[in-house]
Amino acid sequence: MILTLRALVMLIVAVLVVGGLVAYSVVSRGLSAHDEPSRVEQILARAMRRWATPESMRSRLNPLTPTAEVLAEAAAHFADHCASCHANDGSGDTPMGRAMYPKAPDMRTVSTQSLTDGELFSIIEHGIRLTGMPGWGNGTPESERESWGLVHFVRRLPKLTPDEIEGMEALNPKTPAQWKEEEEVRRFLQGDSTPAPKTKGHRD
Repeated sequence: MILTLRALVMLIVAVLVVGGLVAYSVVSRGLSAHDEPSRVEQILARAMRRWATPESMRSRLNPLTPTAEVLAEAAAHFADHCASCHANDGSGDTPMGRAMYPKAPDMRTVSTQSLTDGELFSIIEHGIRLTGMPGWGNGTPESERESWGLVHFVRRLPKLTPDEIEGMEALNPKTPAQWKEEEEVRRFLQGDSTPAPKTKGHRD
């Protein structure tokens, strides 16, 4: 009983200390997303990433075999859905990735590569609260298969070749300006001198 009470008191003290440090950081540094997270915030972010994964999920192994087809599908999915924040090479070095708080991580490094398959799957499928990482899953078998495929692709990130990264660029979402440029090239090749429309609809 005494040990339980002592542990509870220590837990309360630890929470108060951490809360005080976070409050001090907010008061002294503000809430700008352009700032680098403090040491305390980095520790909390890593803890939240771990807490985001249920214990039963951490030990799960990837049920998909990393065939060439699975990896190709995952690369295309990553380029179209993930690269806007994480970059094709997984570095996180994009305008959106750098503007987040905390910034998008470099997934080629040990902090991501050391996560279990189950942890990576859970992060992709369910997201992480209070970060820019959304949950992409919708609970269907197709969604889970895509997420497990992405787990394989994340493992491949440190080994991607320049040619593979370049090949993904064609699969990245296009801006309105890029759509307009492509439309102008198409019209030019067809001999149409009419200016391209100022706006372009989304891809079907």
